[in-house]
Amino acid sequence: MDQSALVDLISKKVLEQINQTKGGIPVGVSARHVHLSREDVDRLFGKGYELTPIKELMGGQYAAKETVTIVGTKLRPIENVRVLGPIRPKTQVEVSKTDAVRLGLNPPVKPSGELDNAAPITIVGPKGAISLDNACIIAMRHIHMSPKDAIDYGVKDKQIVKVRVSSDRGGMLTNVLVRVHDTYTLQMHIDTDEANALSIKCNDSVEIV
Repeated sequence: MDQSALVDLISKKVLEQINQTKGGIPVGVSARHVHLSREDVDRLFGKGYELTPIKELMGGQYAAKETVTIVGTKLRPIENVRVLGPIRPKTQVEVSKTDAVRLGLNPPVKPSGELDNAAPITIVGPKGAISLDNACIIAMRHIHMSPKDAIDYGVKDKQIVKVRVSSDRGGMLTNVLVRVHDTYTLQMHIDTDEANALSIKCNDSVEIV
């Protein structure tokens, strides 16, 4: 056996032991949502408006009570899209591919926060509307980890890994981004299209391979 094959075999065995010990990685399914800048909160909800948290999320984020309507080129709006806080430097809309088809858009698959070449979209709130040239993306599937989790799984921040899904319609997911921060708890985030295609739901488990 050559050295490369030996390294691959050892890596495979180590990951198998880690997955058995850790019990896999829990899944979180992300529906379409919007992150807003301070300026755009003012334009959509009124000057000085403050978002109302209703559910805490990891990394200091939260689901807000507020929702908006998003509109693409087909003028087939999607209503009741949840706003997530806190306020960000730039407004960002995250949708699934199915949502994008309905909206008539072709957004790129990007890590959250990377808006280069993002698709244009219009957002409508109770007090106004905004049209943005580069704001809509399909979020790249990713795994949130604490630094300790990253050490345990033998991975690092921004590493790309493969994940095995063992459902009745399971398979392999490639191009999974690892995101490491001390405010994160262990969870893989996929969108509703990916969850439906693989027949998995929130809190099911997957394995890094």
